[in-house]
Amino acid sequence: MTEATTPTAGPIAKMRELTLRAVLLGGILTLMFTAANVYLGLKVGLTFATSIPAAVISMALLRLMTGGTILENNIVQTIASAAGTLAAIIFVLPGLVMVGYWQGFPLVTTTAITMLGGILGVLFSVPLRRALVVDSDLPYPEGRAAAEVLQVGAGSAEGAAENRAGLSALLWNSIIAAGFTLLTQMKLAGAEVARWFAVGSGATGVAGGLAFALFGVGHLVGLSVGMAQLVGLITGWWVLLPILTQGGAGDAETLANTIFRADVRFFGAGVIAVAAIWTLMKIAGPVLGGIRSAMAASRARQGGQALAIEEQDMPIAWVFGGSLALMLPIGWLLWSVLAGGPLAGSSMTLIAGAILFIIVVGLMIASVTGYMAGLIGASNSPVSGIGILAIIASSLLLLGLLGRAGGEEEINAMVAYALIVTGLVFGIATISNDNLQDLKTGQLVGATPWKQQVALIIGVIFGSLIVPPVLNVLNETLGFVGAPGAGPNALAAPQAGLISSLAQGVLGGDLNWTMLGYGALAGVGFIIVDELLGRAGKLRLPPLAIGIGIYLPMAVILPVVIGAVGGWFYDRWASKRPNASFAHRMGVLTATGMIVGESLFGVIYAGIVAGSGSDEPLAVVGEGYTPYAPWVGLMLFVVLVWLSYKRTRRMVTETP
Repeated sequence: MTEATTPTAGPIAKMRELTLRAVLLGGILTLMFTAANVYLGLKVGLTFATSIPAAVISMALLRLMTGGTILENNIVQTIASAAGTLAAIIFVLPGLVMVGYWQGFPLVTTTAITMLGGILGVLFSVPLRRALVVDSDLPYPEGRAAAEVLQVGAGSAEGAAENRAGLSALLWNSIIAAGFTLLTQMKLAGAEVARWFAVGSGATGVAGGLAFALFGVGHLVGLSVGMAQLVGLITGWWVLLPILTQGGAGDAETLANTIFRADVRFFGAGVIAVAAIWTLMKIAGPVLGGIRSAMAASRARQGGQALAIEEQDMPIAWVFGGSLALMLPIGWLLWSVLAGGPLAGSSMTLIAGAILFIIVVGLMIASVTGYMAGLIGASNSPVSGIGILAIIASSLLLLGLLGRAGGEEEINAMVAYALIVTGLVFGIATISNDNLQDLKTGQLVGATPWKQQVALIIGVIFGSLIVPPVLNVLNETLGFVGAPGAGPNALAAPQAGLISSLAQGVLGGDLNWTMLGYGALAGVGFIIVDELLGRAGKLRLPPLAIGIGIYLPMAVILPVVIGAVGGWFYDRWASKRPNASFAHRMGVLTATGMIVGESLFGVIYAGIVAGSGSDEPLAVVGEGYTPYAPWVGLMLFVVLVWLSYKRTRRMVTETP
């Protein structure tokens, strides 16, 4: 698989890039997509990736204008990518309503939490670009997919045979993926196949999502990550679950899923924590080298030396100065939260501790989530797992500063404060998780890094403005499960419920430390195995990918694993072709089309859900068809995947 980069000399330097129309178009898409993702995420429990839909819409609109360029399109998708990312704040902030601290979402406070955390995420990820994007072999599946969309869209106008074939592969697979997803929402085909069964007096099962986007991500991340996730899947579902469910009550499906959420996910979070620390240790050298390189580039620019486009990051002095300057509004925000409350007497201690926590833990989390995005993709990174670790850490910080001697009012205030601090750190995590994907796209299409970094900040600002009103509308019309006064149709918001419960568990003393500890021990073992495999020259099993495989549901992991195996078989075939480079790229475009189609349908479906007010607005069959839908979906999915790769191979052999 080759990386098609654009030269940095010559005409590229004069291309339109960070233009007013790109900013306005990206801003409009960000407002639309953020609102849709917040609504969809809380109502039906899913969100959609926004970079690729934004790139496709941008290409269509800019072609109607004069002088549109691939770099302008890249700026639009960079700004709009904040939509899918910022919507993840719904994993934290509704918890403040659930615990009764907020009755609604204060406009200024909610915007400030989202915006300040997001901008810090952009700034913290700037020094990581050189280490994790430029000097790394991480696959960045979604960043590469977005670049392929932009390159094929730009190249198709030139009429070259290979570009025409690539565009055909992209469009064909987009239509297939969107069409299949439509059938699943109509309930004519199942979106998941699952079988649950007893193991002694316990239970486990096999479950796989029928999602073209997940299959495509598997193709792009490769066999090493896919096999590591398979190890995690086996560990969580076929080793831990049969043991932990022994003697449990209820049917196999209920028992397995209950224990998975209560115990196995915490085991996975423990693995992720240890693997994240190990990852930080491994990338610390390259990250420091990247910072030194950024400082050297900044000095060279100040000395009048012309830098190549790909070296032109945001000046490192701006990054450091901007990060420190943001601590002032963050301090004000935290003071306003504490003022007049039961913790007001400890304001200075709590604010100082929180700011230090945000800087230190935020930098660590930015590195880890950036690495995870490169490993498995931003959409599939277990950012909620990072949220779990962040809420535990911030709650422990409060215990260290204040102890557990207060009454119920003080404990509730501590829970709320921990959630707000976690919200800021979570903004850093989610934006860093997304930013490096965008910067990888920029590297592949020849973009100017500092212009993308500015665009990312613009995207954060636009997205932050729309989050509070959407949350308020949902809170006032539906409410959240567990919140005071919630109605019968209240939104589940499961991640926010879990994170707020964790804060209460740590501060109240009843957290599931046992499974976290076992997971941490297992994480050490997985690290040792991976290092031994590396020294033996065998296929590596990244421990962070194993942790992700344990933490996420099998229905998400299994199609990624199968996609990785399918992609490996295709790449073996492609490597034997006379035009091997083109054959590999056609495989990438096939997988990219699968992601594009499902993502674009997600945009349309969000609008349909919002307009109809129904959880299942497209369903056309009754409950009697339900038992047959998964098997219809499975057969159709297998046939369509087979036809997609068969068509791609035929196009490769027929293209000179």
